Amino acid sequence: MNEILDGVAAVFMVVGASMSLAAAIGLITFPDLLTRMHAATKPQVFGLLLLLLAVALAMRAWTLLPLLVLMWMFQLLTIPVGGHMVARAGYRVRRVDRDALVIDDLRDVVQAAGAAPDGAEDGGATAADPPPGRS
Repeated sequence: MNEILDGVAAVFMVVGASMSLAAAIGLITFPDLLTRMHAATKPQVFGLLLLLLAVALAMRAWTLLPLLVLMWMFQLLTIPVGGHMVARAGYRVRRVDRDALVIDDLRDVVQAAGAAPDGAEDGGATAADPPPGRS
């Protein structure tokens, strides 16, 4: 039975590390802010879950389980919120290609919040101007 649990823990560890690697590669290679943000958040949460499950199976200590659950819940709550805040900030500073958006829910919200409608806050760029390139 111990060999089976060790094997499952090894598989979880390899798959979890692969998910984290995929997130890192996506951060480097994807072309724009929204796709990079997606790559940073989605596989990272699942990869961390698999790594924590691997630790739980390898250690076989039930006293460690509440700490691992707390770690995963903290990441589950903070990673999507952080990604959401990065996306909103990127939208406001025009790092998002608005022509590529299917639905632009933030356009009205940003205008209602008092953002300069003529693009005065970002050096005179208009909505028709392409977003700036990667820094």
